[in-house]
Amino acid sequence: MNEVSLMKRVDTKFLVRTAALPAIIDTIKNSYRVLQIDENRLMTYKSAYYDTPQAYFYHMHHNGLSYRIKIRVRNYVESELSFLEIKQKDSQGNTVKNRVKVPDINTSLSGEFADFITNTTGQQFQLEQSIVNSFNRFTLVHNGMKERVTFDLNLAFNDIPFQKGLAIIELKQESLDRTSPLFSTLKKQGIHPYSISKYCMGMARTHQQLKQNRFKPKFLKINKLTLI
Repeated sequence: MNEVSLMKRVDTKFLVRTAALPAIIDTIKNSYRVLQIDENRLMTYKSAYYDTPQAYFYHMHHNGLSYRIKIRVRNYVESELSFLEIKQKDSQGNTVKNRVKVPDINTSLSGEFADFITNTTGQQFQLEQSIVNSFNRFTLVHNGMKERVTFDLNLAFNDIPFQKGLAIIELKQESLDRTSPLFSTLKKQGIHPYSISKYCMGMARTHQQLKQNRFKPKFLKINKLTLI
């Protein structure tokens, strides 16, 4: 897995119904192998996200800024590992992820971890936990190309299920390559890239007081997709 860790990458997301996944996977199965840790192929992820009291990171996304930040502590449940992860997206659409191991998902972001955030972002933030999400994920790794594909299911925010029947596919590459078997297969099925942030969807759903006009079309698309 290290050879496709892709800490600096281009992410391309797609929304699909979970019922459509078997046909998609059957089409691309010869080009990828399934990531397996011990006996597990379907992994559980739990993430505590952090933001300022004014929801600065959320509003960066909502206001359409090209530079965006997300800060979270993610617990990889089956691996029994937790990391403080900082994701920064630039104006060219590249995502850079930096992370450091932490004791658990409830780790305080103080001391050396506060320093890690400041050194990585070049800024100091007053942070508080804003939301906790969880989902199940399985991952495909391409047999030849440096890319991987993740499939996220059963998304929940603060232990409340988000949208039944929704799957989020994410294609992770060093640079955008539309010759990817996954990309080509989805295009043939009329499934096109769609920009969406699980963090922002969760914040908008659970923090009704936040400005969220920019995200209303995304909720409509998700509702329409999962009602088919």
